[in-house]
Amino acid sequence: MIGFIRGTVDEIMEDSLIIDNNGMGWQIYVPGSLLDGNIHQGDEVKLYTYLSVSENAIGLYGFFTRDDLEVFRMLLNVSGIGPKGALGVLGALGSDNLRFAVLADDAAAIAKAPGIGKKTAQKIVLELKDKFALDDAFEKKLAHVQQNSSVSAGEGSAADDAVQALIALGYSGTEALQAVKKADISPEMDTEAVLKAALRHLSL
Repeated sequence: MIGFIRGTVDEIMEDSLIIDNNGMGWQIYVPGSLLDGNIHQGDEVKLYTYLSVSENAIGLYGFFTRDDLEVFRMLLNVSGIGPKGALGVLGALGSDNLRFAVLADDAAAIAKAPGIGKKTAQKIVLELKDKFALDDAFEKKLAHVQQNSSVSAGEGSAADDAVQALIALGYSGTEALQAVKKADISPEMDTEAVLKAALRHLSL
């Protein structure tokens, strides 16, 4: 089993990367979100990988975080979801938004992923709901926000409280999370200020 591959991006393809690792080029399929200007030729990357072997194909799938890889594995356990479908879901939503969509019974958000119809999206919600917890979803999301934006602990707490307040107001987990994510949050903002900023985006 290949746990991860570290190397240089040699080529960026439509749905995958060619990673040069000690002179060997590995073709690794990645979520579309990683290809939207987030990776450039020559970048040094580390991708956590999953090797898929079937009667018709062998494919290597890669992710920036162990969390994304874990969620990818969960999606593969949903009946009717193959590697390409699971990759499409993660590319469209990401692991954080997928958790909130599942916990909020928001199959419509999942159905926007390429190749995922309404029935399949409902199956994902049904089969994964018991595997996700709301507190854990908040913790992982805030950890990712802090890692990517270097926000302070106070800001993360205000964002967390604002998301929970929006859910209490009747918004879905996905809507609440996206609204807070779009809000222009600064370190000095308290929960009320973050909530107001998020509500302005919801009213657009």
